[in-house]
Amino acid sequence: MDSKHRYTFFVLTAVALVGVPVVVGAYSQSTYYSQSTYYNEGSYSTVFTTNVTTDSNFTVSGAISKGAGTFVIDHPLDPENLLLYHSFVESPDVKNIYDGIARLDENGEASIVLPDYFEALNKDFRYQVRPIGEPMPDLYISAEVADNKFSVTGGKPNGHVSWQVTGIRHDPFILKYPIINEVKKSKDTVLDRGEYMFDGYADEPSGVGFKRFFRRVWYSLTDVF
Repeated sequence: MDSKHRYTFFVLTAVALVGVPVVVGAYSQSTYYSQSTYYNEGSYSTVFTTNVTTDSNFTVSGAISKGAGTFVIDHPLDPENLLLYHSFVESPDVKNIYDGIARLDENGEASIVLPDYFEALNKDFRYQVRPIGEPMPDLYISAEVADNKFSVTGGKPNGHVSWQVTGIRHDPFILKYPIINEVKKSKDTVLDRGEYMFDGYADEPSGVGFKRFFRRVWYSLTDVF
């Protein structure tokens, strides 16, 4: 065992005995790793047990899994004192949403043009069309999506309608890496059996942060030794 491996083994043993997360591995001057962060040179995996904030762009070429998600901005009505949060729209499907307002012609009809990539990206379309300002009991979708457009008819001449179309992604990336809705917990998932994202599901607190940290450190030994 060389000095690097002996050092790693010492640090992992200290973590096991003392229960204090520490930093393992190298980092650049432009990157800060606190004691709540574990960095492994072999796998380049990072586990955070405290909040993380970045003030620049963040790009992920794979998938992101989360307990909840929002945007947060300065509140438009009181930017000095308030923050405004909005939740992400969630779905068990990889669903895209498109909507808009369309003006009907003199015959009460409209052809609604979608982005030129719409059918290349989406399948299994769902529609909603509602009149604005006056009832249009005969309004209906007269032609489904084809050539990246669909048609409505039966409305009032020169009236306005609100429309929404959804589609399910079928691009090459999502076909190769589909999102599986229900996954059994194991050592290969974000939490093992008996561990909880939210301790409210457990009879007793599970110490999720430390368990997750130590489990990742322990599994990384296969890359070190």
